[in-house]
Amino acid sequence: MKVKRIIANLDSPELTAAKRFYQEALGLDLLMDHGWIATYGNRETMNVQISIASEGGSGTPTPALSIEVDDLEEALARMEAAGFPAEYGPVDEPWGVRRFFVRDPLGKLVNILSHGQED
Repeated sequence: MKVKRIIANLDSPELTAAKRFYQEALGLDLLMDHGWIATYGNRETMNVQISIASEGGSGTPTPALSIEVDDLEEALARMEAAGFPAEYGPVDEPWGVRRFFVRDPLGKLVNILSHGQED
């Protein structure tokens, strides 16, 4: 048996608020909508990962989600323009990521990050 993907399921009756954050501000595509569940994403190939953490690093609380982007400054500008201010960062962390935390409209703490440039 091989795990093919991992999907985060966030419980909330606020599907419209989630759309504003995940589709409109973050730019994910609506992949599925059954009225009671909406799935956002893209068709990019990703690694299967799950992280178990006792903290968020640098003494921060553990975020519910980590989302890697290719342009952190653009992601930050889009979040702030949509009314989602950073609660932490942006900051360059000693383990090689630049990141900020933002709270989605469901109350979930989201770590938005970009890995350092590889040579």
